[in-house]
Amino acid sequence: MTHITRREALGGAAALIAAGPAIATPPAGSLEQIAKGRGLRFGTAVAWHTIQPEGAKGVKGGNPAYARLIADQCGVIVPENEMKWQWLRPTPTSFAFERFDAIVAWAAQHGIAVRGHNLLWHQPKWFPAWLNAYDFGTDPHAEGERLLTTHIRTILARYGTRIRSYDVVNEAVRPSDGALYDTSLSRAIGGAEPTLDLAFHTARAAAPQAQLVYNDYMSWEPHNEAHRAGVLRLLEGFRRRGTPVDALGIQSHLITQGSAIGATIARQQGAWRRFLDAVTAMGYDLIITELDVRDNGLPADIVLRDRAVADYTRGYLDITLAYRQIRDVLCWGLADRYSWIEGFEPRSDGSRRRPTLYDDALRPKPMRAAVAAALAAAAPR
Repeated sequence: MTHITRREALGGAAALIAAGPAIATPPAGSLEQIAKGRGLRFGTAVAWHTIQPEGAKGVKGGNPAYARLIADQCGVIVPENEMKWQWLRPTPTSFAFERFDAIVAWAAQHGIAVRGHNLLWHQPKWFPAWLNAYDFGTDPHAEGERLLTTHIRTILARYGTRIRSYDVVNEAVRPSDGALYDTSLSRAIGGAEPTLDLAFHTARAAAPQAQLVYNDYMSWEPHNEAHRAGVLRLLEGFRRRGTPVDALGIQSHLITQGSAIGATIARQQGAWRRFLDAVTAMGYDLIITELDVRDNGLPADIVLRDRAVADYTRGYLDITLAYRQIRDVLCWGLADRYSWIEGFEPRSDGSRRRPTLYDDALRPKPMRAAVAAALAAAAPR
């Protein structure tokens, strides 16, 4: 596992900041073709309904043009919601596989790989209501272990070798202080660490061929220091206890800090590189799992805003893709109309967010050119 030296990386970042990203003519080919040429894969999260054919049972809002865009541009997809406990596990004794099955079938039809997201989102607010209120009975430890291991084994047995990479645990670290979340499961089992360890050991036994990933949002922006430190402690603990974790998933929900993009990158890249150095020094691989950009502090003017978002994305990717431990780059949606960000955090000026590679009409934006250029410029894996 090798990556470029700190001196090389700092020199490259300095050149980028001084000259500005040059992406006027994007590389030819689909994003997957460009990525494949460097030993990478490119992909996106998908919502079940967006890729289903018109007239499919239960589909509202299907978009064949968007499905074609994903099929044309991507070599790997991940379900946006359909594998999470809230959607997949409606009751303690039932699973609802129909929508995730449809995603897996669509991917197979188009020769696209699938990542699994996720087997355990370790936060109470993302547990289904029944799990937060669950009665673990007179032997809560045994019942908690049974509930978690049954969930993981059932999913992995169903999909077998069709899925070779899973976000086993998602967002177990509190951003505010870097401590681990406490949940109904962790209280029953006897602590957060034993719960997370059990999830990974169960996944390894059930899918020995799969890449097992801890996925989190420990961004490179300011005020994420405690979160990054907490993730490092968790990863160190996994190694110390022999927990079978192969990679860190870097969500990469980027947030611009205003229009001075070059200065922002200069401020942030040192701490970010130190974090990635520490992760890779422990022997972990890396994945960019959920790339998009919240266009904070940028003007409403679309031309100026799109240019700044593209520059910020290119700067982040040039620094992060310098680590050859990264083989996959996934966005969290390809088009603005399907992004979660507008509903989660609208802009204060009322203008619509533009967080992804394609606009509402599925036209490529400067961010798409930035991603293409960064993939083409990445060192071969």
